Amino acid sequence: QVQLVESGGGLVQAGGSLRLSCAASGSILSLRGMGWYRQTPGKQRELVARIISSGSTNYADSVKGRFTISRDNAKNTVYLQMNSLKPEDTAVYYCNAYSFREYWGQGTQVTVSS
Repeated sequence: QVQLVESGGGLVQAGGSLRLSCAASGSILSLRGMGWYRQTPGKQRELVARIISSGSTNYADSVKGRFTISRDNAKNTVYLQMNSLKPEDTAVYYCNAYSFREYWGQGTQVTVSS
């Protein structure tokens, strides 16, 4: 089992920045990757960014050049640095981790005002 605890969401004006954190605990050595997803009401959850065990990353086209995913292995934590935020980035952001199954955090609200 893996537990994920997110932090760092909030309200920010367009053009601003936020950093999300996701601390993992439990059977973390089994993890093959971690990432961030987001969801707005009435829409499917979508991948924002992912980092795999090799360190390779991938991003949704809508956030490339603005968001950066990184990890601190010593702290078992993954970060999502979000810059140049836009109102359309408003969503609940979920931390995700996967091995042979997926794990989810509780979600953190990000609201970008225009």
